[in-house]
Amino acid sequence: MRVKIIAEAGVNHNGDLGLAKELIAAGAESGVDVVKFQTFKAENIVTKTAEKAQYQKNNCDADESQYDMLKKLELDEAMHAELMKCCKEHGIEFLSTAFDDDSLVFLTDTIGLATLKIPSGEITNGPFIHRHALTGANIILSTGMATLGEIETALAVLAHGFCTPGAQVTSLDDCYKILASKNAQEILQKKITLLHCTSSYPAPVKSVNMHAMNTMKNAFGLDVGYSDHTAGLVAPIVAVSLGATLIEKHFTLDRNMEGPDHKASLEPSELKQMVDEIHQTSQMLGSGIKMPHPIELDTKDVARKSLVAKFDIKTGESFSAENITFKRPGNGISPNRYWNMVGKEAHKNYQAGDLIDE
Repeated sequence: MRVKIIAEAGVNHNGDLGLAKELIAAGAESGVDVVKFQTFKAENIVTKTAEKAQYQKNNCDADESQYDMLKKLELDEAMHAELMKCCKEHGIEFLSTAFDDDSLVFLTDTIGLATLKIPSGEITNGPFIHRHALTGANIILSTGMATLGEIETALAVLAHGFCTPGAQVTSLDDCYKILASKNAQEILQKKITLLHCTSSYPAPVKSVNMHAMNTMKNAFGLDVGYSDHTAGLVAPIVAVSLGATLIEKHFTLDRNMEGPDHKASLEPSELKQMVDEIHQTSQMLGSGIKMPHPIELDTKDVARKSLVAKFDIKTGESFSAENITFKRPGNGISPNRYWNMVGKEAHKNYQAGDLIDE
């Protein structure tokens, strides 16, 4: 299966449309499938006095409020139209994450996105998650900071929205009842991809806990992927080797730019390397059927051994431990038949070194 790769431009455009288009071009050149942005209205998602996270303080003006930082990073509706057009021209998919209701309506009703991503910070925001399901779109659900129980609750809310779009949620119990149904499970399997991630920027290697990805897969029976916030390329490769069907990674044109996410992002040459290595890893995984690959057949004849006459053997003489040995090439009788051959009479004459062929 080919792994889908999302290059997370996020807010690394710094509010500049030209820079956002350069990011799309760089993503396309690197071979990604999707370039993703973030859609929000600062006044809808944060109070004007909220402080920034520590990593944001480290990478931006430490005295600036979170609101002021985000206000400068908004993309307006006209910008979205330009970016969608730019993605289409480069032959890749446009995607954006909504962080508030107005932005969600815009992404689905105005520009018609068929896939939506719910960010990790919203996984406990049941009403917002429910509104995502009511759109009927495919959902990528990021699970940073979440427990299995919180993921199950989010899936239950999504199941309610998908299965009973005309019904209001009166309690989470309503959602859990629907989640348990066969119909809900079938819909979720078609609609949902879970993304494992660690919500730290950058995430330390010891925090990754990659086996949690398959814990989610086993618990919920859904496709899983990995949203990477570590430095470097190792983590996405490990994720693919463990069965990730989708990889998301932040990227930037220059890690030295000012902004909250640049430091935890790949530069274009690194992004291309990641894409190439992910596809190589995916190819390496193969079918899982243990059998010789066609390319091995020539080596098989050269490297394996056959039953060979150790000394001259005359017609009627019995094969024995004394007159049989094992030598290359391997296109004769397998040494595994040695025990069946011992004691049998030769039907022809053999010279020392001849492959035994009866």
